[in-house]
This record gives sequence, C-alpha cells and structure tokens, in this order.
Amino acid sequence: MPAAVRPAGSLIDAHTAQPVLAPFVKQSSFSTPGRHAPLFDALPGDPVGVARVVQGLLIYEHVSEPFYGYALPDARRDESHIRSVERIIDTLLARDDRPLHVARPPEGRVVGICHHFMLLSLAILRHHGAPARGRGGFGAYFNPGKFEDHWVCEYWKADEARWALLDSQFDDVFSRNLGIRHDVHDVPYDQFLTASNAWRQCRAGNLDPAQFGIEFSRLRGLWFIAGSLVRDLATLNGCEILPWDVWGVQPLPDATLSPQDLAFFDEIALLTADPDANFDALRQLFARDARVRMTETVFNALRQREERVFEG
Repeated sequence: MPAAVRPAGSLIDAHTAQPVLAPFVKQSSFSTPGRHAPLFDALPGDPVGVARVVQGLLIYEHVSEPFYGYALPDARRDESHIRSVERIIDTLLARDDRPLHVARPPEGRVVGICHHFMLLSLAILRHHGAPARGRGGFGAYFNPGKFEDHWVCEYWKADEARWALLDSQFDDVFSRNLGIRHDVHDVPYDQFLTASNAWRQCRAGNLDPAQFGIEFSRLRGLWFIAGSLVRDLATLNGCEILPWDVWGVQPLPDATLSPQDLAFFDEIALLTADPDANFDALRQLFARDARVRMTETVFNALRQREERVFEG
C-alpha cells in the first residue's frame, strides 16, 4: 500500500509545497451563520478568543450539572441534535438576545456536545478568513487508557505554517475536572487521534480497537472506528453531520468487518491521513461512491429514526 496518495490537482501547491487553504475558509451549509453573519463581525478571530466565546455560548450536555451546577431539563436535551450554526444561534438568541461576545450563564447557553463546540469554532474562524475544518477521532484525555469518541476544530496556524487542533470544549472548569495539562488551543496529536490515525494504528497492531469508542455506552471496537472514518470523511468535505448520524457503509454495532470492508476503510484511512495532499481524491470518493455519499436523510442512532440532513 503506498504511503500517500497525491492525485493531480491536489491541495498541495506545486510551487510552494504548502497546502492550498481556500477550500477550508469557505463556510459549509452547516457552519454558515446565515442571517446571523453580521453578529460574527465583532467576535475575535484568534483561537484563544474563539474558544472563549464558544465556551460562553454552549454547555456540554453530559456534565451540565456536575461541572456547572445546572440541572438540565429533559426538554432541552433535543438541542444537542441541532445540525447547523444558524439554528444554534437561533436557539441562543431566543433565550438571550445580547451580543455573542457576552458569555451566558450555564442555563442561558445552548446544549450541545463536542461536535457543537467544534462546529461553532470553525464557523467563527472561517468568518474571519482563517482556514478551519472539523476532525473526528478520539481523545486520550477523558479516561486513562481509553480513547473516547471526540470532535475538535483543526485550524491553520499561519505563523508556523501548520495545522493545529483547537478543543474549545475545554474551558477552565472542564480542564480542572479532568486534570487537563496540555494546551487546549494546540492539542498534541498524540492526545487526539484522528479516525485515520486510530484505524491505522489498530490495523497495524499497535493499539487495541477495544480502547476506542464511548465508555459509558459500552460502544467500542474496530466497527466504531470505521464509522468515525466515514463521518470524518464527510466533515472534511464540508458536511459536518452529527457524530451519531449513520448512512451508507457505516457498520452496525459490534459488526464483524469483511475483508472487503477492511480494504475500503483502509482506503479512507489512507486518504484522510493527509487531507491536503489527497483532497481531490477525498472529494471524488465522497461525491461518487454510494457507500459514503451523503444522502438526504440519515439514521439518527440516538433517536432511532430517519431524519433529514439539512434542517429547514
């Protein structure tokens, strides 16, 4: 298997050997603030400032009470199924119409999970012209010895000409409770493994697939990583769907993968290992292959029902 795939016309500039960043500055149908775009003008565009703003607008569903002292009403849990930034801002302003740079108290924030922190972060960065993209993978900093399903924002660190990881979910409260010691504005790649890295490490026998998944749901294994690969592929193509949206080739829980399945997921893992070099191939695969191509509806695995991808 080749070490990398670099098709003609990939996102590596032939003259500078640097990534062509424009595709990751453009808002997607999910990240666009839509009619709320003018409200983003006053927001900071640096990663530290972006994280601070996002942390004042969102609250992580599963730690609302133990970390922030807010007993989340069951009626509000549906907010974590919002798929677009425009809807996030709609929901926020309906409760508190102050400017977005004003941090809300816990009860005034929109309920979400890591995906929403990622999505709102990249929306703000893109609004200010900074290349940013979502990445699906696994965090090593939740449960020692485990790699938990997680989503972060990858942004272009222009002063160092490299991509960096921003985990805006981790404010001071979250970091203190989990004992986080690394820089959450530049997360080390050995602390967050992309789905591609996780898959390749497990396939090489370096890591155990049973370490990867969601601990409290007891959902773990190579099948889970395969699903993350597909969602990471979609996200790199500007289709930042929910972490529990299922379509196409994504395996069922605890499924045994066939040799054909393994070969296809190997291909996705190889391509997503270097999205810049392989962007054209990623785009063509996602657009043309029915096994991963985005459909009008997906199966929401938490709600156990089919839902339309684009809200409206």
